[in-house]
Amino acid sequence: MAIALAFGLTALRYPIGDLSRAGPGLFPALVSGMLLVIGVATVIRAFFVAQVPLVFNFKNIGLILASLCGFALISQYVNMIAGIVFMVFCSSFAGSSPSWVRSIKISAGLIVMALALQKLLGLNLPLY
Repeated sequence: MAIALAFGLTALRYPIGDLSRAGPGLFPALVSGMLLVIGVATVIRAFFVAQVPLVFNFKNIGLILASLCGFALISQYVNMIAGIVFMVFCSSFAGSSPSWVRSIKISAGLIVMALALQKLLGLNLPLY
């Protein structure tokens, strides 16, 4: 919540504009506002839910970090579609029951989203 407040208050120094003509401070203000709402809801919910001990699974943390690093390297040197597929399949091993079918579906959905960002918004993504 403190990070959301820090970015939100900093974003208010920039012109916000309105939704039809957004200023440079609108997007960070909206995102930090949503993060603040999520943080407040999490804190309120914590008072009504039983406490659960926090357990670190270093194997899963390593798998997630490896999948993100692999995504960045493969996207840089091969293409982003291969990076997305690697990231999804590598990170699926951190779950309790990795499924090839689910990983293929998630990869396909992320590739479609990346293609939409490239074609519809004109982002310069190295997809292929």
